[in-house]
Amino acid sequence: MRWKEAAVVFGLAVLICGRPALAEEQLIKLPTRPGVEQPFWLVEPAGAPVASVILFAGGEGVLGSSRGTTLFNKNFLVRSRDKFAAQGFLTTVVDVPSDHASGLGEFRSSSEHAADIAFVISYLRHKAPVPVWLVGTSMGTISAANVAARLKDGGADGLVLTSSIISPTRRTSSVAGSVDVDKVTIPTLFVHNRDDACPVCMFSGVPGLMNAFIHVPKRDLIVVAGGDPPQSSPCEALSRHGYIGIEDEVVSAIARWIKAP
Repeated sequence: MRWKEAAVVFGLAVLICGRPALAEEQLIKLPTRPGVEQPFWLVEPAGAPVASVILFAGGEGVLGSSRGTTLFNKNFLVRSRDKFAAQGFLTTVVDVPSDHASGLGEFRSSSEHAADIAFVISYLRHKAPVPVWLVGTSMGTISAANVAARLKDGGADGLVLTSSIISPTRRTSSVAGSVDVDKVTIPTLFVHNRDDACPVCMFSGVPGLMNAFIHVPKRDLIVVAGGDPPQSSPCEALSRHGYIGIEDEVVSAIARWIKAP
């Protein structure tokens, strides 16, 4: 099954109903590649959506859809999904596909990953005729940039990279090292905490990463600073890297940029 055939599988989506963590939240599983399902949580805004956002968490991207219908994760985007919905966005948080239950790893930069997300994009466009934005944080920036670079016809309308992975290590790839970012051709927003202490995401490397996106029609940077005292290590979610204590400020700034003419 090709991703362009996404429209024909909407009726096959598996909606698992239970007691949701948020109002109007649903777990949906779309069949994508042969024998593979792509799960994601859907949070609907109170009114008509102004845009749709697909949120890519960091780390290994495992959010627990195989274990039940309650999404709990400390990742910045996951814990802020209700804030995106409150801004009028039809909000999705994608989990790992069924054939990568233990984590995404190098799969984040693959063509198969982009093909899976193409089904989610088509689903959202079928549900609401509004622009679709890819939003990644930390390791999720590799997923978001990969999808933006690979999908042209039927791809997303914009890209947001927060706390981007900039400096590769023996265990961690960078955005520019994993993705052909020169193939990204949609408006791109970079968001970074000036006080991010994660060694692979230092703020000083952001200008260099931005300069690698040479074919985007619009490119901007939102810089924030500070936050609450860290409750985790510098590269984990409850630190300045994960915008602890300033989630409202960051989501509001992203929303203003997406909604701007």
